[in-house]
Amino acid sequence: MPKATDARPVGVELFFLPVQTRVPLKFGLETLTSVTCARVRMRVSDAAGKIADGWGETPLSVQWVWPSSLSYEARHEAMKAFCAKLARAWTSFDAAGHPIGVGSAFIDAQLGVILDDTNTERGDAEPMPWLCALVCCSAFDIALHDAYGKLHGVPVYETYNGEFMNRDLWEFIEPAEGSSVVFMDKYPVDYLAGDVPTKLPAWHLVGGKDLLDASELTGSEPDDGYPVLLGDWIERDRLKCLKVKLRGNDSEWDYDRLVRVGRLAIDGGARWLTSDFNCTVTDPAYVCDILDRLMLEHPAIYGRILYVEQPFPYDLEEHRIDVHGVSARKPLFMDESAHDWRLVRLGRQLGWTGVALKTCKTQTGALRTLCWAKAHGMTLMVQDLTNPMLAQIPHCLLAAHAGTIMGVETNAMQFYPEASNPEAAVHPGLYERRDGAVDLSTSRGPGFGYRLDEISRELPEAAAAAGEVG
Repeated sequence: MPKATDARPVGVELFFLPVQTRVPLKFGLETLTSVTCARVRMRVSDAAGKIADGWGETPLSVQWVWPSSLSYEARHEAMKAFCAKLARAWTSFDAAGHPIGVGSAFIDAQLGVILDDTNTERGDAEPMPWLCALVCCSAFDIALHDAYGKLHGVPVYETYNGEFMNRDLWEFIEPAEGSSVVFMDKYPVDYLAGDVPTKLPAWHLVGGKDLLDASELTGSEPDDGYPVLLGDWIERDRLKCLKVKLRGNDSEWDYDRLVRVGRLAIDGGARWLTSDFNCTVTDPAYVCDILDRLMLEHPAIYGRILYVEQPFPYDLEEHRIDVHGVSARKPLFMDESAHDWRLVRLGRQLGWTGVALKTCKTQTGALRTLCWAKAHGMTLMVQDLTNPMLAQIPHCLLAAHAGTIMGVETNAMQFYPEASNPEAAVHPGLYERRDGAVDLSTSRGPGFGYRLDEISRELPEAAAAAGEVG
């Protein structure tokens, strides 16, 4: 039933903010040296005509969402054009309610249609993947949630309950077959952390091209005041958690990388490791053999591996690999495969035990997946898309409210720290890692607590606008 708290999107502005990396970041078979962030301002209105503006932002990380032999620029331009198409679609979308209801309706009923139309228009060109569509959509969906909180003058996480939502979780997610889970009369608040921390342990990303020690220096490294070597990062930020990017197609390189990073972790006092194969492994034995060898030859390093992240192809329906052998050794987390709760349900059947949430797959989708996974006993993590600027704030807030296995991955300060200077002036603890943690205490107020009126950032001319934008 409609509620007085319901809202609908009535206007959108879309901005593109280019960001250059200080050092390259390797994603699977590709390397990222720049990224475009899509920033969205969405205006919402309630039935009485009251309006509020909200903001959302997402890096359009082409190499991660669309691995391909197509040129970077072809994929990049296709994603920007898709964002512009979504700006028009959101303002013409006739739906009102809570953001989880409106967002679910758009993602489930509209986004796939828009993607199909786009791929039809592309003709014989390689089709854009669903993950691309989700990432493009996420900036709009995040802005919707922010606007809703501002409309009602409360932090948006205080609206994920029956007071504001006019439908319970039973309307949005379904239990696994044969389980005793019931979503009727349940809301996201029932699965969120009761005691929300203001500080979170921060995971540092060790990219495939990152330098580990002085023997790897060439003299071409940036001299910008930020560390270059892993040991220096560990010492400066007093890091406790290291995420190691691996190749997935070269077991000796991967094993050696884990050993070398593990030794630096031990020497520097870092406690936890995770290994990220970025979807390049096709046989579970590949991962099992590396883990077993580590356990025998370097038990102290093996003991530091908290979980293993997404070794296998992200199209879970096409690649239905039984992964129980890996998850019997270490918790195994879905990342690229976890597009939505339905795929998490399939992953659980195949042996995956955890889910890495990302706001770049939409705030709505992250919350639905969070609730489904927690209800079925799966462990959670919140992973980064190298989120700078505004994108960092909803990302860290999700981790704080989710109750993760260990903190949050956050690495924009490694790859483009200067990009977030205006936001860091207001939220310093969110853009620096101090004593191995990020501090969320400055995020306060309605919506996501951006405190946007205090942030001195000049935006470029809007790339697209639709509806009532003021």
